[in-house]
Parts: sequence; C-alpha cells; structure tokens
Amino acid sequence: MEQSLQMNLSQHLAMTFEMQQAIKILQLSAQDLRSLVEQEYLDNPTLEMEYGAGAESKEDIFSVEDISALADYLYEGGGEPAYFTDDVDHGLEAAAPLGLTLEQELLQQVEFAFAPEDEAGRSIATFMVGSIDSRGYLTLPVEEIARATGTEAAQVLAVLERVQAFEPLGVGARDLAECLRIQAKAQGIYEGLVAAVIDKHLSLVAELGIREIAAAEKASPEDVQLAVDIVKTLNPKPGSTYGTENASYITPDVTIEKVDGGYEVRLNDSYVPKLHITNLYRQAASFDDDTQKYIKKRLSAATWLINSIEQRRETIRKVVEELVQVQREFLDKGPAYLKPLTMKEVAEAIEVHESTVSRAVANKYAEIPGGLMPLKGFFQTGLGKAGSGEDFLASQAKAELERLIKGEDPRKPLSDQKLCELLKAKDMDISRRTVMKYREQLGYPSSVKRKRY
Repeated sequence: MEQSLQMNLSQHLAMTFEMQQAIKILQLSAQDLRSLVEQEYLDNPTLEMEYGAGAESKEDIFSVEDISALADYLYEGGGEPAYFTDDVDHGLEAAAPLGLTLEQELLQQVEFAFAPEDEAGRSIATFMVGSIDSRGYLTLPVEEIARATGTEAAQVLAVLERVQAFEPLGVGARDLAECLRIQAKAQGIYEGLVAAVIDKHLSLVAELGIREIAAAEKASPEDVQLAVDIVKTLNPKPGSTYGTENASYITPDVTIEKVDGGYEVRLNDSYVPKLHITNLYRQAASFDDDTQKYIKKRLSAATWLINSIEQRRETIRKVVEELVQVQREFLDKGPAYLKPLTMKEVAEAIEVHESTVSRAVANKYAEIPGGLMPLKGFFQTGLGKAGSGEDFLASQAKAELERLIKGEDPRKPLSDQKLCELLKAKDMDISRRTVMKYREQLGYPSSVKRKRY
C-alpha cells in the first residue's frame, strides 16, 4: 500500500512538471522558441536539429539495446561526441546585421569627412560625436570642447560646421532653433516668414499664437499658418530615428493570407529549427545500468520536447483559425468591423481552457494583409450598448471619431464636447473624457491646436 501511494505521488509530480513545461512552451514567441530549441539541442545529446522549411521532424525512439555511440561521449575523456563530428553542419545561423546607432553612424561619417592627416580635425569631431545626445543635439559648449581637445574655439566651430552637415540633417545643433535652421537652409527654405518663425517665434508656435506672429511680422494669419506648417515638417529630434542599441525585429508566428476569396492560416515554422531523435545510436552495444538510465532519461526528455512543440503548433493553429472565422469582416474591411470577442468564447469553440487561449496568443504576432498585429488585437470587449441593442467597440468609436475630425471645418474644429454629442447621436454613448482619451490615442491635438487660418 505504501509503495502504491509513493508511485502515484511520483507520477502526479512528474505530470505536473511536464504540464508546467508545456505551458511555458505554448506561451513562447517564435523568437523565444527558437532560442529554447537551440539550447536544448546543445544540452541533450540525443537530439538533432535542422534549419529550413524542408527539415522534417522524426520521432524514432530506439531502445537501450539499439544505442551505441553515447559510450564515447560518456567515457572517452572529454572528447567531442560523435554527433558533433559527422558531416552534418549543426552550427547556428549567423544573425543578420542590424542597424547602426547614431554614434556609430556619425563616426563613420567622420572617417569620410576628415582626411587621415587631419588628426586635429578628426580628434575634435570624434570628441564632438561622443558629446551628442540621443536627440542629436551637442551637449557641450564650444569653449569646453576646445579645452578638452587642447585647441582653439575657432577651430572647434569650423569642425562643428562640418559635423552639422552630416546625416541626419540637424545633428550637432546646440538648440531647437539651430536644429531647424540647419534643415531649412539645406532645403533652401530658410527665408521670409519661415526664417522669422524659426529665429523669433518658436515659443508662439508651441502655443499656436498664429495671430500674434502675424501681428509681429505684419503678415496675414494665412501666410503665417503656411510658414508654421512648413516648419512643422522639419525634425526637432534628428537623432530619434536611431536606437542606442541594435534594433530588434518582430517575427510573426503566423501568416493570415487571402487566397481565392478566403483566408489561409500558415504557421511560420521555418524560423524555428526542427528537432528529431538522432539515429547515430542505432549500433548495438551494452552499457551499465547508470548509462542506460541516463540514456532513457535524455530520450524521454527529447521525445517530450518534440511532442510539446508539435502540440504548441496545433493549438496556435486552432486558435488562429477560429479568430479568422469570427473576425472575417475585420480582415476584409478594417478595424471598424472588429467584433466583440473574448478568449472564453474562443476557448469554448475549440474546446480548450480559457487559459490555453490566453497563453497561445501571448507574445505572438500575425502577419495579415494590412500589416503586422498582435494576436491579442483580435479580441475586443464591448464598451456598452448602442441604441439598436448591439455592442459597439472602442475601435469602432475611434474609427467614427477619426472620420468626424477628418471631415471637420479646420477653421472651426470640433471640441471634445461636440464630438461627444455627435457620437451619442450615433448611439455611441461615451463620456467627453473618453472622447479626449481616444482622440489623443489617435494622435489628434485639441480643437484649439487643430484650428487653421
């Protein structure tokens, strides 16, 4: 009786551990799963790994009597195991080169702009690049750079003029006005009201003081508005397009493609290496008990891992196919047609637990005809009831809000209160505060800042 209880407890604990690991694998993104597969391949000598869409998973499980090559790995005194020295290249794929940081980009331009014999110029420029912040602005005064490099201020100014000609335009500026001025001069638009706005009225631009600028420059509000619009096309933070580290890229886990009037769900499997049990242990040999136990344990772990990855694949496929079926109108017509949908509803449709759906869509992206979107984006909760008794969604309210703002008279833009009233007239009963939040999320400023002359 005691032995039976111990056995049942042991089996229960083992199952719990496997379930925990399966859950972990299900919620991994494609990128994280690739890392896990590569690490397991390195840790488990019974696994083989292949890259590419043509690699097929094999699940051949060999008995202890069929295994031989592992003896060398276990007892030959630290030599490389045979499966590392065969003709198959198991090396990891090299990562694609990623984008440069702002500092790296500028240092490359220093190499081209200053001849090798111009050591002083190169030294000043290199020091200057190191003093440019993430926005693209020079953070040290010219005099301090001169002291630090043992040169004259005039020489530093000459080097600065050359650095300010680097890409991105506006880099090396010491303030906002200089940053915009550099760009305007390069584009040949630094004249008239544009020059006046940059040199004298940037604070009024921030406050949308169009009439004040017009009075100061003895110009019409319409002409000032045009000049302000031109200035707004310039980049106030030229360095912001560069990261401080190498950029990372999102790899979509699934592709939803329109085919013959319908939608086809395709898992992007080629990114993740395929695992299978190595067949290099087929040669028969006899091992001691400890070796046999070790081999059984590693084979069991390898088999479980392969099965868990396949189960992950099947679960994601079922979830996404259900999402496509429910949100067909969204895929056809856009965000305004996204239907109310919860994870519980999807779970019931494919007969799994709600938590399984949650983990299946976590950290994962789908490539759809309109671009890239997180799988969680297919789920929306109704905000309330429209007059017709149907749920309406945040996405639908935003779509209508954007339509109203785009169609407004720019000379008399709609206030948040007016937008709120217009939405209510369309049976979208949301508060003015919610309207303001949605407007800001859509990237539209307040009615005061949208006013045109």
